[in-house]
Amino acid sequence: MARVTIREIARRSGVSKGAVSYALNGQPGVSESTRARVLKVAAELNWAPNSAARMLSGARTDTFGLVLARHPATLSYEPFYMEFIGGVESVLTTKSYGLLLQVVPDIAAEIATYRKWSSERRVDAVIVVDVRVDDPRIPLLEELELPAVVVADPSLAGGLAGVGTDDASAAEQAVRHLAGLGHRTLGRVAGLRELGHIRIRDEAFAAAAQRSGLRMHTVHTDFSGDGGAEATRTLLAEQERPTAIVYDNDLMAVAGLSAISELGMSVPGDVSLVAWDDSTLCRITHPSLTAMGHDVVAYGAAVAERLFGLLAGAGATADLVGAPALRVRGSSAPPRG
Repeated sequence: MARVTIREIARRSGVSKGAVSYALNGQPGVSESTRARVLKVAAELNWAPNSAARMLSGARTDTFGLVLARHPATLSYEPFYMEFIGGVESVLTTKSYGLLLQVVPDIAAEIATYRKWSSERRVDAVIVVDVRVDDPRIPLLEELELPAVVVADPSLAGGLAGVGTDDASAAEQAVRHLAGLGHRTLGRVAGLRELGHIRIRDEAFAAAAQRSGLRMHTVHTDFSGDGGAEATRTLLAEQERPTAIVYDNDLMAVAGLSAISELGMSVPGDVSLVAWDDSTLCRITHPSLTAMGHDVVAYGAAVAERLFGLLAGAGATADLVGAPALRVRGSSAPPRG
């Protein structure tokens, strides 16, 4: 079937091609009666816009972009991103928008993707995740004038819009819970140092431990199961081993639980565990894991709503949408003795 053109719509509507373009793109310059007639003819002909022409005209693409700089295999065992994307999609589908997801190996490739999307007008706005300390993507997006929502603490968003959760408050909750149980020496299996939210957690955990008079040993790793297990062994081999360990994600916590069992120790008898990013993984272990959790689907939806707000002319504000809450389960208890 031949593609329906603007020329054909103009002929059937009895108006110029320019008037058709104004009407189809929702721009001023035609009367409402003319716009209605053009739209009626376009619908009768099952007309769909040519994406290249739409990009050249400056019209919206009805698409948002998300680039994940990581190995594709990691997506299969990271529940957070699947729930987050589900939340984004729950809003996009109601507005007939799509999400362009691209997985790239590193930040350099992510930056190249933004430059390409901007030059080709592939997306209306982007979602930025895994924000680094002094992240080079922030000034780049400002330079490109590509609308963006940064999924991070407001202190990391630069001049861009941002939606974050209060990780500092959550860290305080975790330390207060363990201190209340009687633990005096804590371990922490933390994520990558260069990530902004990990730096915020590092500072918050250190401050909370000091306020509670606790000792805290931190080992940074890569969020993987193998990394979490190895970090757990490192902490439990210390002369002054911790009686409780906090993990920066659910996967590392589950791996740590297995490593503790392999060492002939028990949870929570010998060591209590607290995970971040509560998920199904935390609920199906034995014992089930005490975890810091929040509604990740709602978080993704809030980010999507902020994207539409940018398109509607809202300012690039950055704020927090709540703090993860402690969900106490069987993996945390008072220390022996």
